[in-house]
Amino acid sequence: MSVLVTGGAGYIGSHTVAELRSAGEDVVVVDNLTTGHRKAVLDELRVPFYQCDIRDKQQIIEILQKHAVDAVVHFAANSLVGESVENPLKYYDNNVAGTEKLLEAMVEADVLSIVFSSTAAVYGLPERMPIREDDIKEPLNPYGDTKLAIERMFRFAHDAYGLSSASLRYFNAAGAHRTLPIGEDHRPESHLIPIVLQVALGQRSAISVYGDDYETEDGTCIRDYIHVSDLASAHRLAVNYLRSHESGVHAFNLGNGNGFSVREVIDVARKVTGHPIPEVVAPRRAGDPPQLVADASRAREVLGWQPAFPALEDIVLDAWNWHKEHPRGYED
Repeated sequence: MSVLVTGGAGYIGSHTVAELRSAGEDVVVVDNLTTGHRKAVLDELRVPFYQCDIRDKQQIIEILQKHAVDAVVHFAANSLVGESVENPLKYYDNNVAGTEKLLEAMVEADVLSIVFSSTAAVYGLPERMPIREDDIKEPLNPYGDTKLAIERMFRFAHDAYGLSSASLRYFNAAGAHRTLPIGEDHRPESHLIPIVLQVALGQRSAISVYGDDYETEDGTCIRDYIHVSDLASAHRLAVNYLRSHESGVHAFNLGNGNGFSVREVIDVARKVTGHPIPEVVAPRRAGDPPQLVADASRAREVLGWQPAFPALEDIVLDAWNWHKEHPRGYED
């Protein structure tokens, strides 16, 4: 039996492919390479790769059957919040309609387990901290809404077809693999830690701090950062959980449970890189919550998940090591 990873040439997807292979899993990757990188699927991992869109139902069925797939880990999606606001129909087409086609293929091929790359964006503006899985979900943008729509689809697919699912709601993924040459390379880059490191590399003149008047200790937004390798291990554990339990619909927050402000991240990056990293204050961005921190106790208790790299300095250092070696990302 094998695991199909959709979007396996992306940032978190490629790390999950490496994690699954290290655990002895047979893995197959599907990615249309609109945002993923073929070089992120390392040759030494010996993973079959298909440049394919998840909306190509017939090809997905053929891949599922050819490789005797028994579980899918689903990353393939558009994920830029700003772009989702400007072009929402693109996001509903690729994320929601694409997942619907994937599920059709899975049901026809009798593959009834899926681990889904969801997001903390499903919660919108949270009413309490830390955030728990059963808290109110009111997404603020089309990206978050598409992820929530997919989670709802799983519930009805379970009732109708017996599909078993685990939706993993990430907080802020960061870092890079410690021994393999894979890391974070988005075009355009929208995540704080790699943008800060681009300043240290001389690729940007300064880091923009969007709002310094929030009701936090230093006035900047607070986020929960989680090492990408810890996210990858959660996916492996979720696959095993679905294999060993009765069919069900599950959701898990993934975060360290510790919040760090934008300025704290910048200060840690200054320490790690030895670069002054100038900052400029910019206006707040619409819809940015002052604080997002996960209660990930359910993942710990149910999946047996334990983050191995919770320290912010370790997360930034691993990211810095990747970016120093790959200043132009996978172009290097």
